[in-house]
Amino acid sequence: MPLVSGHDVISECVSRGLVAGAFNTTNIETTMGIVDAIEKVGVPTFIQVAPTNVALSGYEYIYDMVARRLATTKVPVALHLDHGKSLDAVEKALAAEFTSIMIDDSEASFDDNVATSKKAREMCGTAISLEAELGSIGGKEDDVAPERASMTDPSEAKAFVDAVGNDILAVSVGNVHGYAPNAHIDFDLLDEVRHASPVPLCIHGGSGLPAEEFGRLHEFGVVKVNIASDLRNAMIRSFGEAYNANNNENSLIRVSKGAVVAISDVVERRIRQFNPSVA
Repeated sequence: MPLVSGHDVISECVSRGLVAGAFNTTNIETTMGIVDAIEKVGVPTFIQVAPTNVALSGYEYIYDMVARRLATTKVPVALHLDHGKSLDAVEKALAAEFTSIMIDDSEASFDDNVATSKKAREMCGTAISLEAELGSIGGKEDDVAPERASMTDPSEAKAFVDAVGNDILAVSVGNVHGYAPNAHIDFDLLDEVRHASPVPLCIHGGSGLPAEEFGRLHEFGVVKVNIASDLRNAMIRSFGEAYNANNNENSLIRVSKGAVVAISDVVERRIRQFNPSVA
């Protein structure tokens, strides 16, 4: 089916008690692997890209690649801008027909974050879902790290969402971008935020969290979990293993197909971990 709005992914996940994976792509192999897994499991999903990862292709190529692969897929999928750090990034993603947007001004003051996020809301209109972040998530993603990390304050959640009108709230509750061996969800804090927030929640930094924590997230109002590093590592590792097995390997297609399988395996495993009820 054609790409759907993030609204559709969110509403179906809420109604079915599911958690959508949000998987970052940068190229055809990653996209093919993600969608192959989505078709196997049948859970609504976000495919996303951050502005730092459109440097090679541009937003339009990402849209064309994802939309073309999804044309024969029956599972609802939204194309999401991950960590739009500026309104310029939001504008470019919308121009390329992305169907879901994240604005991230979480390192700014509460008032400035609200002001920037409200502008993004106006740009998205009502048809395109908007994610905004309250509390700054630590760690490094795409070689970009926040100047400071801060946990989400539950007392600010309702006021923020009411002022901005965002559809998903990205929260900092112990999750860390990238691989972080000591990262753990603070479920007590997450529970407080869940009860304070008028909208469903998003957890970033899923690649670094213990797998046993994923199955609990749906109980705490989480509808979206971001996975990026896992997929990139799977692709790089697959290419590296192929080279180590044969230093004279010259079939890019054979090696690329192996990477697609490796990525698909990771995506399928993560979706099933998020959704223990899915057979």
